[in-house]
Amino acid sequence: MVVLLGLLSPAPAREVQSHGLLFEKWLRDTFFGGYQPEGYTQKWDVPASANPNHGCIPVNPKATQYGTSIGLGDAIRQHQINEPFLLIVGFWQQPTPEQKCWVNVQAVRIEPSSWRQLWGKVSLADLIKLDAIIKDHSLTLEEAREQAKRLKAQEPYASALISLNPKIDRSQRRLQCSLSFDRFFAHLAKNADRSIQSQPTLFSVPVPAKFSSTPRVIEPVGQ
Repeated sequence: MVVLLGLLSPAPAREVQSHGLLFEKWLRDTFFGGYQPEGYTQKWDVPASANPNHGCIPVNPKATQYGTSIGLGDAIRQHQINEPFLLIVGFWQQPTPEQKCWVNVQAVRIEPSSWRQLWGKVSLADLIKLDAIIKDHSLTLEEAREQAKRLKAQEPYASALISLNPKIDRSQRRLQCSLSFDRFFAHLAKNADRSIQSQPTLFSVPVPAKFSSTPRVIEPVGQ
C-alpha cells in the first residue's frame, strides 16, 4: 500500500511544496482539536493548552524527505527551548515526479536534558556570535559565508550534534539548524522503527492517503 500525499503535482519554484503544511493541518485537526496557530512566528506550532491527550506539552511538527535532515528552524530559538515538547516528524519519499508518499511517522517526547545534549558545548552566546557575523552587512555575502563557515568548523560549534546552517544570500541572512536522519533516531527516537513502512500510523491512526487543502504559494521577491 502506498500512502500518497494529496495535491502534489510538479510546480514552479515559487510554489512552496505543500506536503508539510498539509501534514501539520491533519495533525492539528486529528489530534489537537483543530487548533489554528495565530501566526508563523509563535513559539510553538501547537501549544500545550491544545494538547490535552498526548502529554499536555507543546508540539513541534516537521515533515522531511526520508533519509534527509530534519529542518528545525531558527537556531537561537531552538537553543532556548527549556521545556519538554512533542516532536512529530513525517518522512516522505518521491517514487515518481508526480507523487510523494509517507513512509514513516514518529512522535517523540523530548526532555530538556536530551535536547541540551544535542547542542554539545555550544552556548547561547556562541550562537549570538555566529549570528552576528551572518547579519553583519559590512561584510559581502562571500565574506560572511567564509567567516561563518570558518567559525562553525571550530570548537565549541563542532561539538554540536545539531547542524548549524547559515543562510546567506541576497534575500536573507539567517542562522538555521537541522538534525540528521541518523542522529534523530540514534539520540531522540532510539527505540523507533526507522524502516520504510507501507502504512505509517500515528497514535494508532493511519496517515491518510489525501489531505483536503490547497498549496501555499509564495510570489518571487520583488513582485
